[in-house]
Amino acid sequence: MPAEGVTIAEAARRTGVSVHTLRYYERAGLVVTPVDRTSGGRRRYRELDLKWIVICTKLRATGMPIRGIRRYAELVAAGPGNEEERLALLESHRAEVLTRLGEIQENLKMIDHKIEVYRGSLAAGDADRLWAPVGAGAAESRE
Repeated sequence: MPAEGVTIAEAARRTGVSVHTLRYYERAGLVVTPVDRTSGGRRRYRELDLKWIVICTKLRATGMPIRGIRRYAELVAAGPGNEEERLALLESHRAEVLTRLGEIQENLKMIDHKIEVYRGSLAAGDADRLWAPVGAGAAESRE
């Protein structure tokens, strides 16, 4: 990382988010320190900025609302003394992620079942008997 930091384009490349997203994170109050600027007003991102952006994107990717990320950023930016509140915020989010993971695992079980039905029917040569809407008739129950 250059001592003077990197451009917004390079920061986007290094973090995997768009230039637009970087600007949005700054406007939305999701950064913990002000992003440096050159004398010409161009943003310069430092290592700490990039690490924080990655944290924000991971929180967002796991479904944390922008207001939750903003609150977490505010707590971090405020410095020592609020670690219990930070922990509570992260533990609450973790519980929500685990709930969604459980739901996704249940949905995956259904998908796995459907795959097995299709594989079995194709292997048995009777895939044409799988459920398909035919007029107002009854559906094949194997599906």
